[in-house]
Amino acid sequence: MAEMLPKEWEIDYEDLGNVYARAGIQSCNACVSTAMALCVWPCNCYKKDSRKEPDLMWNLDLYARLDMADAWAIIGPINWYSCSSNLKLMFDRLVCMNGGNPDEKSIDHKNPEKAMALEHTARWESMSLNHLEGRTAAFFCYGDEGGDELDEAGRPKILQHKHYFDPVQEPFSDERNAYASLVWQCRYGGVEVPDQLWKCGITGSGKKYSDNQAEHMVLENEFMASFFTWVQDFENFVRQKGKVPPNRYRAYGYKAPRHFWENIKDGIRYVRMMVGKAPKGSSPRIQQDLGLNKGVTWHTKKGEGEKLRRHD
Repeated sequence: MAEMLPKEWEIDYEDLGNVYARAGIQSCNACVSTAMALCVWPCNCYKKDSRKEPDLMWNLDLYARLDMADAWAIIGPINWYSCSSNLKLMFDRLVCMNGGNPDEKSIDHKNPEKAMALEHTARWESMSLNHLEGRTAAFFCYGDEGGDELDEAGRPKILQHKHYFDPVQEPFSDERNAYASLVWQCRYGGVEVPDQLWKCGITGSGKKYSDNQAEHMVLENEFMASFFTWVQDFENFVRQKGKVPPNRYRAYGYKAPRHFWENIKDGIRYVRMMVGKAPKGSSPRIQQDLGLNKGVTWHTKKGEGEKLRRHD
């Protein structure tokens, strides 16, 4: 695709596919479920070159690169009615672009109680912005409609309990909706996704997966024509829209502050919660008093099933 775009454009691209021994994208900790102000822009749940929790988002400087770009072109497969797990992880970690806290010092790096309090102040209203608003995102997904796995009725050939479901009730008829969650996350965050730049191409329908590799896809004229049209539409739209001015709080050039003492405080808070001494007035303490939170344990790394069987 990069070779099809104007030579004067500055093109950057990345492959999020799994590579042996390379760090993956760490999962989102869902800080927003506690308070929007706890979700920091750019994400401070992880850091670059971490040995303990290596994270591809930071190691590849994806926050800064997405910030620098006027437009994003996202291409990926359809996996079980959705996007690939790595692409979903990236967008989960981009929740901070939708109103995230641009000043982690305002919450002592990661203090839930301070974040919950900040969320109710007038100051927060001026801080919580869509940090990548104005950009354009285009999505081209591709699927195989189940390859050669389905029978004439639309059920898997190897399915024994065929009465369990009616294939007519599949979640959507338009395959592009597999990427709907990503598209609408962008739209809600002020990243423009024109309808004509959200497309799906079908390749390898009725074929075995081993017969639907990249070398086969490029020989499917209809599929490639739909891709070329999408690229041309992307170029025309971005050219007409022009450059996007930088937002107030940049990921580009961002340097995370040191938080040595804040980490110590977080550690003390963590230990206190392990023994059932959550901060007075905090949400965990209230839940504990109401009998809603029974997670007090010294064995935080054990699975719930293991603790249940061992009566921990």
